[in-house]
Amino acid sequence: MADTKIKQAKRPKKLNFDKWGYVFIAPFFVVFTVFSLIPLISTFSNSFYENYRVGLQTIGPNFVGFANYKAVFQSDILRYIKNTFVLWMAGFIPQIVIALLLSIWFTSNELKIKCQQLFKTVIYMPNLIMASAFAMLFFTLFSDNGPVNSILLKFNMIDAENPIRFLSSELWTRGLVATMNFLMWYGNTTILLMAGIMGIDSSIFEAARIDGANPVQTFFKITLPLLMPIFIYVLITSLIGGIQMFDVPQILTNGEGNPNRTSMTLIMYLNKHLANKNYGMAGAVSVLTFALTSVFSFTVYNMTMSKYKEQTGKR
Repeated sequence: MADTKIKQAKRPKKLNFDKWGYVFIAPFFVVFTVFSLIPLISTFSNSFYENYRVGLQTIGPNFVGFANYKAVFQSDILRYIKNTFVLWMAGFIPQIVIALLLSIWFTSNELKIKCQQLFKTVIYMPNLIMASAFAMLFFTLFSDNGPVNSILLKFNMIDAENPIRFLSSELWTRGLVATMNFLMWYGNTTILLMAGIMGIDSSIFEAARIDGANPVQTFFKITLPLLMPIFIYVLITSLIGGIQMFDVPQILTNGEGNPNRTSMTLIMYLNKHLANKNYGMAGAVSVLTFALTSVFSFTVYNMTMSKYKEQTGKR
């Protein structure tokens, strides 16, 4: 009996690690609450109040209900939403096409492209450059007296008195914004798609090759359906980034969305209210932007995932 008590006394206590999981995830919830949840709630709250500044005088906060939302819909916000989607689509379509081609070439066992690591580094480098620096570069290059007009003048392609006013043309301005977005993000998209393709079992491609499938058939029947989860991720993140487009058109058009506000995006419109200290209107635009992002993201996800499940037979 005494020996049994001694053995029980010497037996170490069993440590319970169940509660340590809460300790490890606590920093995330603290950071999320302070920097995301509280500002989100504050934004929703501000959208129902009249709160702005006129000179040195502050008006409000006065509760006005949905008056700010009514004022937003009476403005040109629908036009700015259209501008945002046009600029995003103009950059995303060539981005995804070029990224798909590059990812297939770099992962192909038949082509065996040399110096792949160098190419991957080069195509990803524009993503490391700040968007503001990129925009300033293009603003300098394509200004009325910039290097591009100087080169065209040197080759007698334009008249010295009539340079090409790139930033005064709707087509050129939108094209430059789309080009910058394409250059900054196609490398990142290529890396993601390459990772997805390399995750596909190579035996599937070998079986298709043995069955006589050509590269085009292999791409549309095997690669693209199996790549759909990564493709959906790229599409949704790009869509969210497109709706939040701000820095490139803001700098390129000096914050005015010129010419004639055809390059004014939704976040640029939001920034104008913040610059004018109109926090009520800014809150309403922010809530509408949040709702727009959520609706489009869930719609795109459901549409693409349903198609993916049909192709793969998954539930």
